[in-house]
Amino acid sequence: MPLPPDYLTYPHRKHGMDNPHYGWEPADRRAALQLASGAKCLVTIIVPLEFFPLNPPATPFKHPGAMKTPYPDFRHYSTRDYGNRVGAYRLLRELAAAGVSASFAVNAQVAERYPPLIEAVRKGGHEVVAHGLSTAHIHHDGLSEVDERALIGRVRAAFPEATSWMSPARNESYRTLELLAEAGFTSCLDWEADQRPMAFATKNGPVWTLPHLGELGDFKLLIDRSQSEDAWADQIIEAARYQVSRYEIEGASAFAFTMTPYVAGQPFRIHAVRRILGALSEMDGLEMCTATDSIQAFQGATV
Repeated sequence: MPLPPDYLTYPHRKHGMDNPHYGWEPADRRAALQLASGAKCLVTIIVPLEFFPLNPPATPFKHPGAMKTPYPDFRHYSTRDYGNRVGAYRLLRELAAAGVSASFAVNAQVAERYPPLIEAVRKGGHEVVAHGLSTAHIHHDGLSEVDERALIGRVRAAFPEATSWMSPARNESYRTLELLAEAGFTSCLDWEADQRPMAFATKNGPVWTLPHLGELGDFKLLIDRSQSEDAWADQIIEAARYQVSRYEIEGASAFAFTMTPYVAGQPFRIHAVRRILGALSEMDGLEMCTATDSIQAFQGATV
């Protein structure tokens, strides 16, 4: 079957990057940065608190964590609900025991449905990141500007104090960052283009991005790739150790990774969570902080 005539038509193909937000700046052609604290690497844990409907739409695609079997998929729904009822509280206890502040990316519909959970997150001193409306509300280029602006407006109303955003499924349209800046968000956790925060240009002002490494996320490694809990912990610890070791050559760096309540919050995985928190907390030259704190540290960095 031949390809359609418009298959090779790509309106964003041009000299340079395929997006307008940042330019060509590889790591070997820029000055190393130093942070005021002297830290060599900053690491952020992102904990997504998500609402999964029983019958999710498939436009433009189903969220990676969406229901798997025909409606009503109570088995997968109840696992996700377990994350908000039980797993999230386990992670909160482990973070408190390790003295670590994390960034909790919260769907607006979770804030509506589980107010005691959001209260516990705030009481624990963690950052609340706006995480879209729900896993059924994916941002993509098929949305009209009016519809996407309305989605972001509903989320902004739920989190008037939030400065950071993470899109459901980390998916965006070509206008998402422009609309986020318009709504007053100053940072975004969707991207992973670098090893330190970057200021992305938009017509409504800069939006800073923190490298959020999908390759280190618990869902990616433990669920998608069926790796062991120890392998997951090994890779996170090795990533941090390596970036600390490159400080004298490349300067300060940062990254974030995800701990999902219905994945990492399972009782048989808590040993890996404790191992990760312990190793990172004790690593010389490394600091753990929220996404906003990491970005602010790099905004004040010097050459």
